[in-house]
Amino acid sequence: MSTLSSLARAQAVGRGRAQPITTVRHVHVSERPLVCVPLAMAGEANAPLAALVGRDRGAPRLLIVAQPRNRDLRFEFAHSLALNLLGYIGGFAGAGPVGSRPGGGSTPRVADAPQVWVPNRASIDFLRLFGRSTRFRSTTGAYAVPVSVPTLGKWLTFLAERAEHPGSSMLVAATDVLAQHWASGQSAVEDGNLAALLGWITPPTGSDGAKAALAAEDPLVCPPAGPSTDTTFDREVLEPSIAEYGLASGDSERRRRAVTRLETALRSQLEPTWHLMWQTIDQLRVLRPGEHVAARWDLDEDAFQRFQTHVTTGGPPQPKRDSAVAAAMRLNQLERHQAEYDAQRAFDDPLVMAEYRFAGDAFVGTVTSAVPDRRVGAGRSTVLRPLITVSTQDLVRLVAGDGPVTDRARPLQRAEIVSVTKTADGLEITLELAGGMGRGRTAPEGTVPAVGEQVCFSTLTAAYQPRGSFPARENTPWTHGGPPAPPVPTGDDAKEEWS
Repeated sequence: MSTLSSLARAQAVGRGRAQPITTVRHVHVSERPLVCVPLAMAGEANAPLAALVGRDRGAPRLLIVAQPRNRDLRFEFAHSLALNLLGYIGGFAGAGPVGSRPGGGSTPRVADAPQVWVPNRASIDFLRLFGRSTRFRSTTGAYAVPVSVPTLGKWLTFLAERAEHPGSSMLVAATDVLAQHWASGQSAVEDGNLAALLGWITPPTGSDGAKAALAAEDPLVCPPAGPSTDTTFDREVLEPSIAEYGLASGDSERRRRAVTRLETALRSQLEPTWHLMWQTIDQLRVLRPGEHVAARWDLDEDAFQRFQTHVTTGGPPQPKRDSAVAAAMRLNQLERHQAEYDAQRAFDDPLVMAEYRFAGDAFVGTVTSAVPDRRVGAGRSTVLRPLITVSTQDLVRLVAGDGPVTDRARPLQRAEIVSVTKTADGLEITLELAGGMGRGRTAPEGTVPAVGEQVCFSTLTAAYQPRGSFPARENTPWTHGGPPAPPVPTGDDAKEEWS
């Protein structure tokens, strides 16, 4: 937690209300999201119990597993969930407008992509594991499942993997997004309770955040927001209801009544969170999106289109484990995306940039002098390297020789710090500029900050970062297990190792 975030939490306690820590919204909010509130069986590894799912806040679909230990009922649940999720995803599969691609070509692009909302990070983990337990299932043989089940597993795995990409908005945990935009007066662990966090953000009239969060801890008022259930509910309601379903074997009418009682009990646990989920979406929609949000959503759309093609052409399920090379490439990609995402958030939002200014990695100041036509080198090798001097009162830890640093208004231009001089009013920082000024002998107007202009330089950069160099799969070094054998699907793939 940064110093400024700690200050915002302290202010939230003093004012009785969560404090905004951003000025814009940093996540895409779809016009037609799918909300899914899952529940898992306590004491059973990744055993689905129920889910409330749908696109219409007034008409959610309740799916239950009357006996979570029953394999057939589990896969009936998976099939029902697949019908809802795959039907939703299928609505985005049609090609939209023609968009340009790198290299000058163009290809049909999807007009939009699906967005799934879940209550918290634990719900994402549940869907990830549920995807792993279903994507390898066979549709033929003694333990055949419907075709929809392994397809569901592929999509759940894809969504969970996209959720790991910084800035992705395809699978969204409500508590994570709210905590990214508001600082409550409670700990980060307590922010994992959706009802408590929303209580701090929008406390009821006549109350405050602390009282609302305390009320949210009562499981009778606000049941846990999934995938875990309340232990008292498990003991006093759920266990007897499941036992009654088991005793009703052979009596269809008694079993129907047992299922009805289970549905009523589980709906009572899920509906409060369902309403909180839509309240979260409404709360975020009123915020103005950041400048780079649309571009990040374009990347989600492209990823969706690629995977949609993979699934429709009969592509295999994602492997259980990445090879050494694939894992290294994925880690490198995530690190590059994280650096880009951090820069984009800071460039879009002065409150986020303030964190870097406070740490001394960024500074805001006024240009006091500029030499826009300065050139260095000799003869035909001369290059344009303007100098500017910036006066700032920020505490800067950067010194001469540090760089490159980037101006928020000119993200493609790099600057090196030439000197840092203390003055009576703060610091005078001289910078040498490079890039972003065309190929002419003089810099076009506006490409070099003018005297009197306010600038914001930081060590952040949103520029393209090339991928690291990695060996081919067949050249995996012996220190990493050597070349891996080609993946061959087997019956063991479907085994649940966590059970």
